[in-house]
Amino acid sequence: MKIYITKFSSFTPSPENPSETPKLPYVDALFKRRLSQITRMTIEAVHGLVEDDEKNANLKLVFASFRGEIARQLKINRGLIEDAEIMPAQFSISVFNTPPAATTIALKMKAGYTAIYPSEDNFSSCILAAASGILAPVEHREGETSHKIIFAYADEKIPDEYKDVAGYTDELPLAFACIFSTENSDGAIEVDLSEENLSGIAKVPKDFLDFLLKKQRG
Repeated sequence: MKIYITKFSSFTPSPENPSETPKLPYVDALFKRRLSQITRMTIEAVHGLVEDDEKNANLKLVFASFRGEIARQLKINRGLIEDAEIMPAQFSISVFNTPPAATTIALKMKAGYTAIYPSEDNFSSCILAAASGILAPVEHREGETSHKIIFAYADEKIPDEYKDVAGYTDELPLAFACIFSTENSDGAIEVDLSEENLSGIAKVPKDFLDFLLKKQRG
């Protein structure tokens, strides 16, 4: 099986400032005021796909992350330990699906979203899960089927408090989004979905983005 990536966009903070967040000038100031790094990066990456083509805003969004809102989760855990309570406002924007939910609101995307976690910490499982939505498309009104979907990934900077925890990594935060399609087109990047191929190009998110960048450069 194969899919085609017709467009992709990414955001990575500078090495000098790994906590950097995109400015999001196209998002309402009050709405973005309390958004986390991971949510801001997700919005920025997806915006790169829809800003020049409004039709893409009608595509369903599939979001993947290894850690989700880890900084907010730490804040909530600290509150439980110190104050034995959780602030409802903090909890409401700390859940795993906050980034895609906020993205659909900010960019006025109405087709819905799904948030998924990499099975056995293998990023390629997310690609397969997202692609399944177009390889086995669901019929919509008037018999239409979906041949495209937006797949987005993001992980923010891990708080320094986790430095002594097993599995800690100081790799730069990263977010990217791409359009998966079952139909080939000019400039599209073909992706073989076989286990053998995905294990080489998509075990971790950065490898997959590097693959896309290399293909784009030709």
